[in-house]
Amino acid sequence: MSPSDIRLHRLAAAEFRDALGRYRAKSALTSQRFFNAVETALQEIADDPAQWPEFQPGSRWVRVRKFPYVLYYKIDSDSRVRILAVAHTKRRPGYWVRRAHRP
Repeated sequence: MSPSDIRLHRLAAAEFRDALGRYRAKSALTSQRFFNAVETALQEIADDPAQWPEFQPGSRWVRVRKFPYVLYYKIDSDSRVRILAVAHTKRRPGYWVRRAHRP
């Protein structure tokens, strides 16, 4: 699987864009580093989606290295990976859980 096979929930995509915009407002270099760190996390998920710990049954998470963000994701029944949240670590845990059941 490649990172391009991974789908982002529409709200996760919005969270990613918002975070990227906040970093871009501070520094183009920091923004690029954040983008690269998320890409690395997506590649790690693509390499072996089941390797990361479960948050709760059916959903897993991986930390975005060097940034205070976590990617929460679900492996669907057809083995596709869907990113449910690009969550700042200060956000309430599990705020995104309902997304697992909605497109």
